[in-house]
Amino acid sequence: MTEAGTVFRSEAIGTVAIIGAGLIGGGWAAFFLSRGLKVRVYDVDPDGGAKLQKVVATALADLEQLSPIASFETENLFFSHDLQTVLEGCDYVQENAPEKLDLKQALLKQVTDLTPADVVVGSSTSSFQPSELQDGGADARRIVVAHPFNPPHLLPLVEIVAGPASDPAAQEAAYRFFERLGKAPIRITREAAGHVANRMTAALWREAVNIVAQGIASVEDVDRAIRFGPGLRWAVDGPHMLYHLGGGEGGIAHYLKHLGPAQEARWRSLGTPSLTADVQRQLVEGVMAEAAGRSIGELGARRDRLLISLLKTLDADGGARKKEAAE
Repeated sequence: MTEAGTVFRSEAIGTVAIIGAGLIGGGWAAFFLSRGLKVRVYDVDPDGGAKLQKVVATALADLEQLSPIASFETENLFFSHDLQTVLEGCDYVQENAPEKLDLKQALLKQVTDLTPADVVVGSSTSSFQPSELQDGGADARRIVVAHPFNPPHLLPLVEIVAGPASDPAAQEAAYRFFERLGKAPIRITREAAGHVANRMTAALWREAVNIVAQGIASVEDVDRAIRFGPGLRWAVDGPHMLYHLGGGEGGIAHYLKHLGPAQEARWRSLGTPSLTADVQRQLVEGVMAEAAGRSIGELGARRDRLLISLLKTLDADGGARKKEAAE
């Protein structure tokens, strides 16, 4: 078990173990490789090694478009069906098993039994809270949720969630680790279903579904409203900062004083739709019409291509601001 006052590994992490070699695990593997780390991957799938190589190659090609990737030796990526072998010598563990609580709990107990007490274990789960993951006999103090946004090799956000039994130092070590690698981590100190980002996207989609169900606008027009309106602004700033800008010279204080009642009126008018068979039919038909025959693979490739272009723009802006601050 982890002792109180443990100094968890963070700055000196050189080897990462990945548990689960699907799309999320493969994306994580590519990202860590691109940062010069050694990556060891475990999966029970007999074809897991071949599938991993394919996902990693595609993800590395994406990352190469953002910035040159230093060449790495092929032995920096290791795959095995044996968990103990994969965990040997690792400094950090990222778990990406299927979203089945009993499976994750069993795996996490094995992981903490087989790794030193100063190794932080992060879970990519979007469904479960740390306290649920910790309730399986594992060393709870060093387990946190480290939830990426898909695709994990491209999107910077990592939600680091501490549970009641998590050592705050473990959360802080994970935060510093991801920040050092160029991610944009956030600390979540109180558990909530869906963490932070998915709660906000769920709230938006609830009203998007309601608008379609009420016949206010079509699926495609709802999507266009976000893509060509607030979605563009959200890539630059978050909702609080954007409302601060919306308040003019008086900022957020002016907005709340003068437009707060109007905002509350809109909140009261928002719907709480049910995913009835008819609503599901409208959504499926609307999305298929918007997809216009493009496959999931084609749509995903388009998404990633546009994300890369957007990230380049945001990175250029971040670099300019760092230069200004240094002058």
